[in-house]
Amino acid sequence: MNFTGDRLPEDMLAVEISAPGGPRNLVPTRRPVPRPGHGEILIRVAAAGVNRPDVMQRAGAYPAPPGASDIPGLEVAGGVVACGPGTRRYKPGDSVCALVTGGGYAQYCAAPETQTLPSPGGYSAREAGALPENFFTVWTNLFERGRLRAGERLLVHGGSSGIGTAAIQLAAALGIRVFATAGSAQKCAACRDLGAELAVNYRAEDFVEAVKSATGGEGVDVVLDMVGGDYVQRNLSCLRAEGRVVQIAFLGGAKAALNLMPVMLKRLTITGSTLRAQSVESKGRIAAALEKEAWPLLSARRIAPVIDSEFPLAEAAKAHARMESSEHIGKILLIPDEQDS
Repeated sequence: MNFTGDRLPEDMLAVEISAPGGPRNLVPTRRPVPRPGHGEILIRVAAAGVNRPDVMQRAGAYPAPPGASDIPGLEVAGGVVACGPGTRRYKPGDSVCALVTGGGYAQYCAAPETQTLPSPGGYSAREAGALPENFFTVWTNLFERGRLRAGERLLVHGGSSGIGTAAIQLAAALGIRVFATAGSAQKCAACRDLGAELAVNYRAEDFVEAVKSATGGEGVDVVLDMVGGDYVQRNLSCLRAEGRVVQIAFLGGAKAALNLMPVMLKRLTITGSTLRAQSVESKGRIAAALEKEAWPLLSARRIAPVIDSEFPLAEAAKAHARMESSEHIGKILLIPDEQDS
């Protein structure tokens, strides 16, 4: 195992879930520093992203998969401090960001090398911490499962979320007409600033009618949805022939009554995925595509992560309360500063 100049400490600050429940059940604790296994690197975490799956895990609705750390956190950025056997690309001192299956809410986190990407040129570690979960999710769901292509039209629900802000920017940069929904005038303005030509306040307007009006009655090619519930039928109404709905979450409910006639008449596709359960090899393939297609756009600052707020690692409960308020625009980060050690 290759180390940086200083030997690793024996333990570290981490945040654990004391029991399923509310934000207060996120408790700072001391844990052993993980050692990287075969094909893994160890990252000294400078920033960890907060995501909806973390909130679900804390509430007891999304348990960690077998073999994953029980510590929440699906993405980190920082410096490589150790490399396990079988690693080839990274070395101690490299600045990276990584998608992980757990363990991000900590000062150190082990990550598969194939799920790790170099921080884009000119990016701070904190900025890079806002990238992996959003961009892995957006790329695989929109451009692989959704088959979204330049010249098509996209509707993004939750446009002001971390996923939404990434989807709007990446799609617009790749020549796609983007429409979005959000829950306030301020959030709609943020979506338009990021590249959406239309942003619909779903609390005040019918997004189906707004999208049809903006597209001459035709609709969009792809809908990226994280709501589910009664949005499912309405999403089908927004699609033109051969359109695709891509489901990535179901904040409005996992079940829906569905009239399948539009699916048959317009030859529609309903698909979706989650990242966490996919194999290391699958995530590595997504990482390679991102490095080729999205990382040059990030390095050139044609697109950039939107960061809503930062909280010290020990205040993870406040970060989760901020997310559950739905007042945020963009990414919420946890920062394991030196004073937390």
